[in-house]
Amino acid sequence: MAVPKRKSSKARKNKRRSNVWKISAPAFSKCPNCGVLTVPHRVCKNCGFYKGREVIKMDPEVNA
Repeated sequence: MAVPKRKSSKARKNKRRSNVWKISAPAFSKCPNCGVLTVPHRVCKNCGFYKGREVIKMDPEVNA
């Protein structure tokens, strides 16, 4: 059976147990044009707008 050669320090133990390496959930913001939740600094997938102007031409039939 494997046995540690030396005692693990408190700092090493606490680093291992900390939440430093856990990934966090992405932030969401409301699209000012359509109100759907989107990732910040990205074109809205629902309406195609970014910073108040249309970047991607979207079909009105698909969004309805």
